[in-house]
Amino acid sequence: MTNANPDSNELITLCKAGNRNAQFEVYNRYYKPMYNTALRIVKDSHWAEDIMQEAFLKAFTKLDSFKGEVTFGAWLKKIVVNHSLDNYKKINKNAMDSLDDVLYKVEDTGSPEEAKLDFQSVKVQEVMAAIQSLKESYRIILTLLYIEGFDQEEICDILAITPGNCRTTISRAKESLLKKLNA
Repeated sequence: MTNANPDSNELITLCKAGNRNAQFEVYNRYYKPMYNTALRIVKDSHWAEDIMQEAFLKAFTKLDSFKGEVTFGAWLKKIVVNHSLDNYKKINKNAMDSLDDVLYKVEDTGSPEEAKLDFQSVKVQEVMAAIQSLKESYRIILTLLYIEGFDQEEICDILAITPGNCRTTISRAKESLLKKLNA
């Protein structure tokens, strides 16, 4: 296991043994970025807080499944993202377009150069505001890609979509984002 903090391995071992102080230390290290991750998806501070708390509980109960193939933070973040998306979809069944309804079964025909956006002249706040104003399926996929740092394969797993659907949605979301930024 490769972690940025040298004592993380020991801390995780103590957590697996049920040590409450170690769990509290892990919580203190990760609660802020996990809260921010949930907040970017669900867009409500109270809801994000609840989701983060539930994700930590789930992580601590499933800690034996953590094999150390990725950092603990990355493993926990995936739990938070999945839990956020699940809860968001449950609460907003009618408000959110179904990803299946939005996605089209087409092959990716664009070149990588066409997909690139030139954000050098745009402020970060403008990009974030533009992403937040996109329709839900586009906002979620760009948040996972650009803000949370998941690659397309991970996004396919998280959203349970095919690689073709993922590429198409990302392409259309980027196009929509670019239109909003140029407007």
